[in-house]
Amino acid sequence: MEILHRADGHPSRLGILPGTFNPVTVAHLALAQAALTRVEQVLFVLPRAFPHKEYAGALFEDRVAMLRAALGGHPAFSLAVSQRGLFVEIASECRHWYGPEVALSFLCGRDAAERAAGWDYGHPGAWAEMLRQFDLLVAARGGEYQPPAGLPSAIHGLELTGEFDRVSATEVRQRVARGQPWEHLVPPAVRQRVKEIYG
Repeated sequence: MEILHRADGHPSRLGILPGTFNPVTVAHLALAQAALTRVEQVLFVLPRAFPHKEYAGALFEDRVAMLRAALGGHPAFSLAVSQRGLFVEIASECRHWYGPEVALSFLCGRDAAERAAGWDYGHPGAWAEMLRQFDLLVAARGGEYQPPAGLPSAIHGLELTGEFDRVSATEVRQRVARGQPWEHLVPPAVRQRVKEIYG
């Protein structure tokens, strides 16, 4: 993991928000902001490789630049690049940088939580084992997340202020391509970059 920007201090609980950020949206920032009621800092993580999709769209360097602009020096937000994309891999990299005592909470929407829980990790019970290393803060997205039986103690709901069900990077890209309004879906600081990259 390469830390590109690190907030001051040493959090006892760190929120981790991994994503493709293709592009970063207002929903990403709302998720991170909401998590600050549960964690002390949020680390945005852009993996160099994704477990569930190919790299397409914005270049890696463009995504880093958009994230830097969107985070805008927020005192509790940090930014890093990871080598791999699975939660357990990112957690291991975070412990190297933040220490073995830090508690880790991954931030995601319902759809991402379902993908992570349903991924084939190579052996039965792997997901439950991982949830002993970190927990999840899950925001509703097209409905509330229903965790698998036996795991609810490691999975917690996260309430967002505002309606973000229809906010996604895919929606941004599609609206740009169709010539429809999209500016309200991304942070003001990245609107020009989004127009240049996807337009």
